[in-house]
Amino acid sequence: MQSKDSESTGLHRIVIVGGGAGGLELATLLGDKLGKQKLAQITLIDKNRTHIWKPMLHEIASGSMDYTLHEIDYLAQAHWHHFRYRIGAMTGIDRAQRRVHIDAYRDNEGELVTPQRSIPYDTLVLALGSRTNDFNIPGVAEHAIEMDTAAQAEHFHQKLVNACIRAHAQTEALQPYQLQVAIIGAGATGVELAAELHKSIRTLVKYGLDSIEADRDVTLTLIEAAPRILPGLPERISKDAARILARLKVNTRTNARVAAVHEHSVELSTGEQIPAELIVWAAGIRAPEVLKTLDGLETNNINQLLVKTTLQTTYDETIFAFGDCASADWLEHEPPTKVPPRAQAAHQQAVHLAKQLQRRLEGKSVEAFHYQDFGSLVSLGENWAVGGLMGNIARGTLFVEGYLARFMYNMLYKKHQLSLHGFWKTAVETVSGILRRTTTPSIKLH
Repeated sequence: MQSKDSESTGLHRIVIVGGGAGGLELATLLGDKLGKQKLAQITLIDKNRTHIWKPMLHEIASGSMDYTLHEIDYLAQAHWHHFRYRIGAMTGIDRAQRRVHIDAYRDNEGELVTPQRSIPYDTLVLALGSRTNDFNIPGVAEHAIEMDTAAQAEHFHQKLVNACIRAHAQTEALQPYQLQVAIIGAGATGVELAAELHKSIRTLVKYGLDSIEADRDVTLTLIEAAPRILPGLPERISKDAARILARLKVNTRTNARVAAVHEHSVELSTGEQIPAELIVWAAGIRAPEVLKTLDGLETNNINQLLVKTTLQTTYDETIFAFGDCASADWLEHEPPTKVPPRAQAAHQQAVHLAKQLQRRLEGKSVEAFHYQDFGSLVSLGENWAVGGLMGNIARGTLFVEGYLARFMYNMLYKKHQLSLHGFWKTAVETVSGILRRTTTPSIKLH
């Protein structure tokens, strides 16, 4: 039986695979511009039912945010913004037939919800994001929790709460590894998680877990192979962040290369064992493995698709890729480099592609993408952040920290919400969030 996805509507079919920050924003923009006016048929494919802004994962892991209150339902967003949503993981493409192959989707009990199928496209946009890179280090998959999805962050939080309750209830002395947390990778995710955990663990033990003393029993260790934390950001930001983490009593180990991860410890290349009950892997990135098998499309050593300056793949101009899953040139940067895997890059590329795909439908040429670096902000707890903002006038960097930097950091999420919901929905959500905090615990306790 022919599915509705195979039926021809006569409209140009734009298929977007990946509903992360960039993919969902692009689907929303195209739906509002082209889908609403019946100028094109927009379809978003994702293996999940809901969207969570990835930079918030450290807050979910620490319990300072209940992610269920911030999920965006793909079906609802598609209905409101004139695009279609189809659930399933991409397993491959057929470039000759211009079809995307989607795996079957099963519920938590293993019951089939949707069968394997293929969806036709005229223009395909790949926005599958990235995953952490374990570099084939032994024990990572078995004993460490990666921080790629809301489910993984929530899993870590539940293990954290259980570890604290277990330690509080036991009558014998704590084992050397108990209540020890090791975070491997001191990029933005690792640093932000360490800072957030300092507060959330202390808040958690105040809720009746009085046999635990955070300063005595809990240790947070941040492990980084590079000579400094936040190695991808300016050195001043790194130093400011290190100073604040030291004040929060986070043990920072730089020039520390991980050789293996065990059930209750992290082994360094020197042979040193760092005891840990909870181990988070937040080091490196790689694009999904499926990108290496996409009908001959060109990829690099971390599975990213190689794209031209127009964000079109090198071997097929009908296929675009952007965000963390694409290796795109940063045209104005000297020396030559690639667009960094940041949320601001995915946002800029989504806005750019929304305009360029409309130009393509009008028979016009597709223009090159020019990335603008507006700086970086790193959250270091509820009321503190550090960062550098690129100055357009002086062509330098304005360094900020403290409450102002934290306010600006929070505004990044509001900007994401505005791009998906508009002003009034975002305003209502902001007010309701403020009111909700007056009747709920300051951290999630389950």
